[in-house]
Amino acid sequence: MADDPDLTGLLTRVAAGDRDALRAIYLAQSTRLFGVAMIILRDRSAASDAIQDSFVKIWRRASQFDPERGEATAWLAAIVRHAALDAVRRRGREIPSDDPNLGDSVVAPDALDRLEGDENRVRLRACLERLDARNREGVMLAFVHGLSHPQIAERLGQPLGTVKSWIRRGLLNLRECLA
Repeated sequence: MADDPDLTGLLTRVAAGDRDALRAIYLAQSTRLFGVAMIILRDRSAASDAIQDSFVKIWRRASQFDPERGEATAWLAAIVRHAALDAVRRRGREIPSDDPNLGDSVVAPDALDRLEGDENRVRLRACLERLDARNREGVMLAFVHGLSHPQIAERLGQPLGTVKSWIRRGLLNLRECLA
């Protein structure tokens, strides 16, 4: 998937303090980024908070974006992913009640079913199925379940470097398949 050249330009403008450029990024990317946060948090309010935190970080860190190191869409998604994971860690310290009326019940719908558009869902599922099982499991644990690389290594009983390689290889293969 090719990066949107306008998005790179907008980030450059945000780095220079252009609020209208930040607003344009929000309008163009907030739905997709909200989806990233929802996959990890599974809670609309928490996902909204993560998006707000993310856009504050985007405003402050736009000058750190380097188009030579990756796509703007990936950079934005990484900021949202990290904000959502931080929220998960904070929430993990909370003690949930047994009262389902308080919203503490676990809801685990299939994250892939929440993707917008049947065509995207079908393409992503097909590409995931083509991956080696280890690569697919690593990618799913990292990007759907929101686990960190060390958490995945511990869960799978594998060295950290091996897990990182599996995830990297899986992402590269997904990128190629989805292009």
